[in-house]
Amino acid sequence: MTLSHRSVTVKVPATTANLGPGFDTLGLALSLYDELTVTERDEPGATVEVIGVGAGEVPTDETNLVVRAIAHTFAAYGQPLPGLNLVARNSIPHGRGLGSSGAAIVSGIMAAKGLLDGIVEIDSNALLALATELEGHPDNVAPALFGGLTIAWTTDAGPQHKKLIVHRGVSPLIAVPEGTMSTELARSLRPLSVPHEDAIFNVSRSALLIAALIQSPELLLAATEDRLHQSYRASAMPETDSLITELRDEGLAAVISGAGPSILVLCSDPAQRLIAAETVARHRGTPWQSLLLAVDFKGATVISHPVEISS
Repeated sequence: MTLSHRSVTVKVPATTANLGPGFDTLGLALSLYDELTVTERDEPGATVEVIGVGAGEVPTDETNLVVRAIAHTFAAYGQPLPGLNLVARNSIPHGRGLGSSGAAIVSGIMAAKGLLDGIVEIDSNALLALATELEGHPDNVAPALFGGLTIAWTTDAGPQHKKLIVHRGVSPLIAVPEGTMSTELARSLRPLSVPHEDAIFNVSRSALLIAALIQSPELLLAATEDRLHQSYRASAMPETDSLITELRDEGLAAVISGAGPSILVLCSDPAQRLIAAETVARHRGTPWQSLLLAVDFKGATVISHPVEISS
């Protein structure tokens, strides 16, 4: 007898959050991806094979974050969780401010959506709500789910988002150091309150940043100024702070990527990005890897394909 087990393949982009002044609000999807294949099996439980980033480091059983996201989604819809085999091909660096945990959560939720196709319907609002429940805030999971530039906010009805298309001239560069940074530590360095003038400053720069990203890239340097979080984190990331200062002194819109320690440089065109890469390459101190990436406009995708087995 031939049985058919469901199998899905998911692709999720890296993300960079905050973008300078847009703390916990703005996020951008990037053309660096984790890919996941999940196949149902008869035996209960889950096994995870990790290829690439995280191999030998992340859990390979039911405690894996991707598996927990799948289980969370199945439970949310009252569906029994089947046994699962997972193969994760990871390219997003861990602990460096590029949304690796958000990508893992989105991978699991999208895999569950694919496995439950035809059984339950999970719309975009539900996807964002499920991801935010696990991640804690929507600024990374929104661009991972939907692609492009996203504005995320929360209401009494749950997390919301708006996707915007970035100006074609905007050319992101990510400078990745060897060391990592704990998101929890980075968040703990923020003050409980900020001066009124600093809050006004960031409101103006966040508004300007939207205009710069979708219409006027020449304004990116001014638009990425921030007084809410980056200066408070500088002491924990001296190499990051030093390189950001050097880049901005050269007129380049450099900011901390997410919680750091990676750096996002939002260049106004590909030529300016090459200048940024040269600056990163000659920086003294800790070596940095420059990733010249595009903005991902699709977000997470899932493809279903049945797997036939004989019994």
